[in-house]
Amino acid sequence: MKIIQCEQRSEEWAEVRRGIPTASAFDRIVTMKGEPSKQRAAYLYELAAERLSGVCEAGFVSDAMLRGIEREQEAREIYAMTSEVEVATIGFCLADDGRYGCSPDGLVGNDGVVEIKSPMGKTAIEYLLKGAVPSAYYQQIQGGLFVTGRQWCDFVSYYPGLPLLALRVTPDIEFHEALARELEAFCKELDSICETIQVRVPA
Repeated sequence: MKIIQCEQRSEEWAEVRRGIPTASAFDRIVTMKGEPSKQRAAYLYELAAERLSGVCEAGFVSDAMLRGIEREQEAREIYAMTSEVEVATIGFCLADDGRYGCSPDGLVGNDGVVEIKSPMGKTAIEYLLKGAVPSAYYQQIQGGLFVTGRQWCDFVSYYPGLPLLALRVTPDIEFHEALARELEAFCKELDSICETIQVRVPA
């Protein structure tokens, strides 16, 4: 794994991850059961367009998402204090072969990683009551563990005025094996698509 120091959501960060699959979208490649996702083809074409055109089309960012981004640093500081750990912020983690990566919300010591979510209040209450990591983040969290090679990930949910929720997740080796297979096939197909399109472009 190669750590690239840059500010997340900056132009440099966008360029580093342009045209390669990232853990936040691994659910578009593989399901929780380790099977190909129905969104696989659309994600292939999206990344091929980024790689060939050099343009990253910005996705929709809601007001709630913006508030979540703004609260991330506060959540990270509270998590570090309550858990008595040191959290290092980084830009991007790139796999050794440079074909995929992830943007963790922090590296914790030598063994951990943290994934922070700042949902709406009603959702934060739901997370606190259930006391379980939402399945919607399964591929992202396991993908981050796969890319970084870390031993655990703390899923953190934070909303001002509510207790901070921190749940530890360890690697699902069986899923990692399926993810490795699907990523290899996905990356090969992505390369093939790009080569095919490049051949058709007049010199």
